Amino acid sequence: MSVLSFQEVSVRYGAHTVLDDVSLEVAAGQTVGLVGESGCGKSTLARAAVGLAPVTGGRILLDGRPVPNRGRRPVQMVFQDPYSSLDPRMTVGESIAEAMPERLGKKARQAEITRLLALVHLDAARAADIPGRLSGGQRQRVALARALAARPRVILADEITSALDVSVQGAVLNLIRDMRRDLGLSMLFISHNLAVVRYVADHVAVLHAGRIVEHGPTARVLGAPQHEYTRHLLAAVSLKEQK
Repeated sequence: MSVLSFQEVSVRYGAHTVLDDVSLEVAAGQTVGLVGESGCGKSTLARAAVGLAPVTGGRILLDGRPVPNRGRRPVQMVFQDPYSSLDPRMTVGESIAEAMPERLGKKARQAEITRLLALVHLDAARAADIPGRLSGGQRQRVALARALAARPRVILADEITSALDVSVQGAVLNLIRDMRRDLGLSMLFISHNLAVVRYVADHVAVLHAGRIVEHGPTARVLGAPQHEYTRHLLAAVSLKEQK
């Protein structure tokens, strides 16, 4: 289990500030939900942790050391769109094997692919399929297996259920909970859906206009919010439910 720490992290593109002195900790073995409206900087924070967005201020640390962005990457990101996150020309097995940090013999590699597919509740026979033969939910499971193939210590899950049918979302969320329990992974779970975050997260951080405005245990933040913006998000959810 590892701790991922964002310490006064800023991300700027020219004169535009996307993140402004964001401090947040993903504790060992915990799932932290990061919520906020579209454009508030949620995905940028995750992308900064894996070297896909420029950190213009502050530090991102894994167990007290800078997160490595070369070689074996102990922080892995699973993206929102399962259709674009996999190479359509590669089989499922090839995509998973590509992410493995060690070169294995054929039998050992196949055994590891089978193990990873089982972890995400897919049959080993899916290893021979190309992504075009899979449903959206199955592709997202493969994307999770690919991330796990790198043997990460932290997973960044960026809106991974938002592109899925409602009927599939529940199965993927249960899978996330199982992974956290069985593998002891630390996870930053990004979503605009407060009901989803309530189901999977131990703690919640609320991001507004590039700043954390509220953070704490999920039951407290979503049950008795202190910040006006958090109350606004919850009111918007209640309004949708009434409709």
